[in-house]
Amino acid sequence: MIDKSHRAKALLVAGCFFMEMLDGTIVTTAAPQMARSLHVSSSAIGLVITSFLLTFAALIPLSGWLTRRWGTRPVFLAAIAVFTAASLGCALSTTLPVLIAMRVLQGFGGAMMVPVGRLIVLAGAEKSDLLRLMAYIVWPGLMAPVVAPLAGGLITTYASWPWLFGINIPLGVVAFAIAWRVVEAAPTERPPRLDRLGVVLTCLGLGGLTYAAHLFSDTDISWATAIATAVVSVVLLAAATRHLLRTEAPLVNLRVLRIATLRTSVSGGSVFWLVVGAGPFLLPLLFQNVFGWSAVKSGAVVLFIFVGNIGIKPATTPMLNRFGFRPVLVASTLVMAAAMAAAGLLTAHTPIVLTCALILLSGIARSVALTAFSTIAYSDVGPEEMRDANSIAATAFQMSAGLAIAVSTIALRAGGPLGRLLPGAPSAGTAYTVAFLILALFSLSVTVTALRMHPDAGARVRRVRPVAARP
Repeated sequence: MIDKSHRAKALLVAGCFFMEMLDGTIVTTAAPQMARSLHVSSSAIGLVITSFLLTFAALIPLSGWLTRRWGTRPVFLAAIAVFTAASLGCALSTTLPVLIAMRVLQGFGGAMMVPVGRLIVLAGAEKSDLLRLMAYIVWPGLMAPVVAPLAGGLITTYASWPWLFGINIPLGVVAFAIAWRVVEAAPTERPPRLDRLGVVLTCLGLGGLTYAAHLFSDTDISWATAIATAVVSVVLLAAATRHLLRTEAPLVNLRVLRIATLRTSVSGGSVFWLVVGAGPFLLPLLFQNVFGWSAVKSGAVVLFIFVGNIGIKPATTPMLNRFGFRPVLVASTLVMAAAMAAAGLLTAHTPIVLTCALILLSGIARSVALTAFSTIAYSDVGPEEMRDANSIAATAFQMSAGLAIAVSTIALRAGGPLGRLLPGAPSAGTAYTVAFLILALFSLSVTVTALRMHPDAGARVRRVRPVAARP
C-alpha cells in the first residue's frame, strides 16, 4: 500500500508535469494575437515555443549532477520558483526579445522541475508501488496537449495572450507551498567534477535537434536548411555519446542502458511519445481546416482523448498486474495504430458519435501504453543508477514530446506528394490521411519493440508474480 507521503509527492509532480506540458503547447493557438500585440510576424512567434523547448531539452541531462551537488529538495524548490517567476515575466513582456528571454528562463526551470520531482518520487519507493505512482504522474501530462487547444482558444477569445502564462502563477505558488511541506531534505554527496565537455556536446546536440524541428515545421524555411541543422545536431549527439561512454565521470552514465527494460522503455516510449503528441495537434487541424468545424466544436471533440485517459486510469494498474507489460504494450500500441489509421479515414460526414468513440479509444491506448513505458523504465534499476536512468528517460521522452509537432508538420507536408499514390483523386483531406497513416506505422514499430520484450519484463514492479517457466 502506498503511504500518504509518496502519494502526495507523486500528485505534486503530476501537477508540475501538467503545468509544464501545458506551457509547451498552449502558445500555438495564440500566435496570431501575440504577433499583433508584439508587432512581429506570426512565424516569429514560433521562437516563443522553440526557445522554451530548446532550453528544456538541452538542460535535462544536467539535472542529475545538480541534485548530487545540492540535493533534490533545494533543486526542486528552486525549479518551481524559477518556472513560476519566469511565467510572470512572460505575462508582463511587451517585446518579443524579452518574452523569448523569459521563455528560456522557463525552460531552465522546467528542465529541473519534473525530472528532479520524478527522482524524489522514485527515491525510497518500493518496486511494487511504482505502477501506481507512475500512473499518478503520467496522466496529467497526457491531459495538457489535449486541453491546450481549447484552453488557448478560450483565453485568446475572452481574455488576452498574457493570461496563457498568468495561469501558471497560482499553480506554481501552490506547488511551491506543497513541495515545501512534503519534500524532505535528502543527504547530498560530493559529486565528481562537472563533465564540461559532456555538457557542451549534449546541450548543443539536443538544442540543435530541437531547433531543427522548428525549422522543419516552419513552411517559410527550406528543407535543406532544416536537414543541415539536423545532420549537424546528430553528429554532435554522436560525439556526445562517444565521449559519455569513454570518460571516467560522465555527465550521464549511458552504460545504464545495458538494462533491457530501461533500453526498451527509452526506445519504444520515445517513438510512442511522437504519436501521442502528434494526434492532438493534427485532429483539430483536420476538423477546422478540412471539415469546417469551429474551434470550440473541434476542441470539445478532441477532449474525448482526455476522457479516455481518465476513464482507463483505474484499470491500468490491475491490467498490468494481471497480464504483464509485454501483452498490454502489444495490445495498446496495436489499438493506437488502428485508431490513427482510422482517423485518416474520417470525413465531415462521419457520424459524430463514431468520431468521438474513435478518439476516446486512442485516449485509452495512449494512457495505458505510456503508463507501462514510464513504469518499466525503472523496474530493474538499482538505487545507485536511478539518477542516470531518470535523466536518460526524461530527456528521451521530453525530446519526443517536443518533436511531435515537427513530425506532424513533416508528415503533412509529405502527405501532398504521397497522397497522389493513393487510389482516387486527391482531396483536401488526403494529406491528413497520409499523415495519420505515418503515425500508425510509427505505432506499429513500437508494437514490434514490445514483442521483442522478455515475457517476464517488469515482473519486479508487478504485485502478481509470474509463474515460473517450465524447464
